[in-house]
Amino acid sequence: MKKSIIAMLATSVLAVSSGASAATPPAQSGNSSAVLLQGFHWNSSSYRSPNWYNTLQGNVGDLKSMGFTHVWFPPPSDSAASQGYLPRQLNNLNSSYGSSAELTNVVRAFTNNGIKAVADIVVNHRVGTTNWSDFTNPSWTLHSIVNNDECNCGLGNPDTALGFDGGRDLDHRNVGEVQQGITSWLNNTLKPVGFSGMRIDYVRGFSPSYAGQYANAFGAEFCVGELWNDLNLNNIDGHRQEIMNWINGTGNSCGAFDFTTKGLLNDALANGNYWRLKDASNKPQGAIGWWPAMAVTFVDNHDTGPSESCGNGQNYWSVPCGSVMEAYAYVLSHPGIPTVYYPHIYNWNLKTPIAALMAARRTAGVTSTSAVAIQQATQGLYAAIITGNGRQLAMKIGPNSWSPAGTGWALQTSGNNYAVWIK
Repeated sequence: MKKSIIAMLATSVLAVSSGASAATPPAQSGNSSAVLLQGFHWNSSSYRSPNWYNTLQGNVGDLKSMGFTHVWFPPPSDSAASQGYLPRQLNNLNSSYGSSAELTNVVRAFTNNGIKAVADIVVNHRVGTTNWSDFTNPSWTLHSIVNNDECNCGLGNPDTALGFDGGRDLDHRNVGEVQQGITSWLNNTLKPVGFSGMRIDYVRGFSPSYAGQYANAFGAEFCVGELWNDLNLNNIDGHRQEIMNWINGTGNSCGAFDFTTKGLLNDALANGNYWRLKDASNKPQGAIGWWPAMAVTFVDNHDTGPSESCGNGQNYWSVPCGSVMEAYAYVLSHPGIPTVYYPHIYNWNLKTPIAALMAARRTAGVTSTSAVAIQQATQGLYAAIITGNGRQLAMKIGPNSWSPAGTGWALQTSGNNYAVWIK
């Protein structure tokens, strides 16, 4: 299965159900220097004075100087939940994060500074305006709801994947209302704001072919899906194969978060099992070992980790709080497209060490598809040499000591249980 997927990497144009051409987003076509900022956390929607969009706008210059190329915004539409994940009126861009005008202002502030804006796209489900299913702005009928939704009100087709009981599961086979409605929202409501990329929420809930269709209809410059499945440490290849299959199912039109690498880092940092970070082929374990151009790595996000401080927010599947920088030393030195979590910069006071790791990545010219030569992967130590476009970068994480052999290596940055050198 893996070999068949890799063989398909050469195919960049495929047909999708809408009749449009499928194409890999430019940021994920390989050799990308992209670094993504998740520009919010679970509690961001509660900040009203000033609101979140204005808070974010105040840091645009700062974030540009750190070297971010993309910023992931929270769900932009009106929602029954303040965080935005129960979308109600899609075309109403006034939300708990700020007004439509303030959203436009902050997106333009980023794009004017060369940082592309990524919208959080929630299209698996939707909620009604006054009850469970009266969809307005745009108005859709009960035929837009799958016929096996728990509301027992849907008149559409059966769901194409897993159900979600927090809202009405949308019938993505419905061309007139759902497909065309989502495409219109993307192109006529979000694109004029300045969004050029998308993060697609809860992609377990509908067929990946539709994610690819919407990414192509939008002409996404960057696309990443949230495929968060349970990780069995005794079947790691099975977990990352699911990621490969989902990307392939989009027609190679959308990448995916590397939840495999996330889970392995959790275990390594909590239990010292750094040997898990190397696979049987001596490559990095996780999606970055098989398809790094399409893999988006991260330390924690609004769901998995704490927000403003250790222990608050969602905090479902976090790295140990004391090992956050060690985790960044891995993701910011390795291939894939790395993500940095906003509160780690500003609430956890980690801006300086994170910026140093980002600077080392840039100096070495490490990209999404840079080659990795793993030097050590044992209990208590992981070390690797990554060949960038300009120089070589060496890194180690773990309590055990290690330094690169030979001359010419200069230490760039270091901290508790991590170090990075450049040659």
